[in-house]
Amino acid sequence: MSTVRSKPPLNPVNTAIFVGLPLAALILVPFWGIYHGYDSFQWLWALAFLYLNGLSITGGYHRLWAHKSYDAHPALKWFYALWGAGALQNSILIWSSDHRRHHRHVDHDDLDPYSASRGLWFSHMGWMLREYQSNDPDFSNARDLQRDPVVMFQHNHYVALTVLMNVGLPLLLGIWHGDIIGTVLVVGLLRLVVNHHVTFFINSLAHYWGSRPYTETNSARDNGFLAFLTYGEGYHNYHHIFQNDYRNGIRWYQWDPTKWMIALCSRVGLASNLSRVPNFKIQRAILDTQFERARRKLERADNSEPLLASLEREYQLFTESVNQWKALQAERYERTVAELEGAIEERKAALLKKWEHAALRTKFKELEYSLKMQRKRVAMLVQQVQLQAA
Repeated sequence: MSTVRSKPPLNPVNTAIFVGLPLAALILVPFWGIYHGYDSFQWLWALAFLYLNGLSITGGYHRLWAHKSYDAHPALKWFYALWGAGALQNSILIWSSDHRRHHRHVDHDDLDPYSASRGLWFSHMGWMLREYQSNDPDFSNARDLQRDPVVMFQHNHYVALTVLMNVGLPLLLGIWHGDIIGTVLVVGLLRLVVNHHVTFFINSLAHYWGSRPYTETNSARDNGFLAFLTYGEGYHNYHHIFQNDYRNGIRWYQWDPTKWMIALCSRVGLASNLSRVPNFKIQRAILDTQFERARRKLERADNSEPLLASLEREYQLFTESVNQWKALQAERYERTVAELEGAIEERKAALLKKWEHAALRTKFKELEYSLKMQRKRVAMLVQQVQLQAA
């Protein structure tokens, strides 16, 4: 007999925010638009607030504080803290702690606060509307954030800051513009509701809709359309396997304004120590996933023994490449340690060091290229299986 989950009581504050505000926007924004209308000033400021809030969540709450994918200057931290409070998605401390639990226990019904396995509605916003046990604060995974003065200031003064950013600033804009009601409705209310739901898409749709090129061990998907809506966060399959990379969209053509913002901040001295996953690891993850898919298809296909043998040979080559890469990494580490221990002063020694580093880089590039070629061969094997099945 299956057990039915008893629903915990509603959270009145969250219900008012996440149900009441959208209903208010649905009624009041069109009503005022018909009665009075809006102008380009209001729409442009709403868009500016939307991006300032969104990038502070993605670049600050998410990639800086939740995942420590780079270091930020205090000025940039304060910027994120203020505009992140304007997004009305809880304090940095609570948001980041919840998100770290999500990554550690992804898709677990009881431990993942917004587990996609509990349904699209639950992962989108249902998890916030009731007093679920998985929502109980537990900052044992965020001791580092509790030592950050910016994080703790925002946490301790969160209500005042979010009222200032969501009510005070739109009100001042409305006074300046001469239309308080219209400006508050568009820049304050509508912008906030839109910001909430495009962020929530990452917890919900990005676990249901898209591709899984890097790993199939969890429900996260890559989706370019969602990336456009969420400031680059839609490449979620990549993010769930390489969560400490400051990038989500790793290709030059992938829409990731958060990545571009962080890179720009690093150029002007506001960000440093940007974490990037080596390309070999990325190629390895893609190829490993391809091998798993190819094995499943071959095991289901008829007369697939020759193709399965070819696949296993390719996998042996893949394993050898991985072992070579690990050996090169160990060699690079040993040379770095040796250089730190002994002072290299002579020009000859310096030139030798450059030559050795260049040789290592060449070997790494050769291994990356071999994995790319393997990806093509494995894809051809899968095509042969499909043709054979047809």
